[in-house]
Amino acid sequence: VQLQASGGGLVQAGESLRLSCVVSGSIFKFNSVVWYRQAPGKQRELVARISSRGDTTYGDPVKGRSTISRDNDKNAAYLQMTSLQPEDTGVYNCNLRSDSVGTHEGGGFWGPGTQVTVSS
Repeated sequence: VQLQASGGGLVQAGESLRLSCVVSGSIFKFNSVVWYRQAPGKQRELVARISSRGDTTYGDPVKGRSTISRDNDKNAAYLQMTSLQPEDTGVYNCNLRSDSVGTHEGGGFWGPGTQVTVSS
């Protein structure tokens, strides 16, 4: 299983970005996709999660500003982020894990992240 996150970049505060996570292999539709982010000097934190059934969960910092979705036909998940702020800056990684594994647990499959930088 391989994951590839893309869509990051440098944006101004208030702008939007759409991140993509493409997953190889046949297990995508049976598992959750979780987006995490990590800023320099800070711990990794939850951004959003979508289960195999489409149930969604969001981290407090992005609630109301982000939407996670998935397209099982394309083996892809997406994270639409709006009203970006400098504190949203960080490396965003996607993770594929079983629906039964908690968000704050380790494990699953990871790929290289994508850098998001928000300037004020």
